[in-house]
Amino acid sequence: MTPKKEKLKTILAAVGVPLRVYIGAVFIAASLFKIYEPYQFALSVATYQMAPLPLINIFALALPWVELVCGVLLIAGFWTRANALLISAMMLMFICVLSVALARGLQMSCGCFASQDAADEIGVHTLLRDFAWLAVSLYVLLFDDGRFGADGLLEKWRKSHA
Repeated sequence: MTPKKEKLKTILAAVGVPLRVYIGAVFIAASLFKIYEPYQFALSVATYQMAPLPLINIFALALPWVELVCGVLLIAGFWTRANALLISAMMLMFICVLSVALARGLQMSCGCFASQDAADEIGVHTLLRDFAWLAVSLYVLLFDDGRFGADGLLEKWRKSHA
């Protein structure tokens, strides 16, 4: 690789660090209420009327922990691209579910950060926010190779012990 291309990759990866920290923090914040109040989150999931009832509780218990782990690992820069891929996939899922709910004319909160009672009603602004977060996670996926995080430290350690 030419020095010019390597410098560009380094700059793109460096720009990815604050984005990685930001989207990781968003997912940690989103997970906390859901972990603390799984029943309320299950009600939010059920309100979308898209998941079979037997799966709602499993989904409501599992998703917040996936969000938390992905957020923490992304901030640390550990398995950076794998976690950015998972977060991107979750964002796509959230966008699809929100789009269907909006098309159905459902009036509800998204259940993203708080209970039905405490959150704003879903709308185009919710969809635009999620598209922005998808763009951030895709940037991290494509350009942040983890060199400025735990992945980079592990790579240096592997090279020094090879």
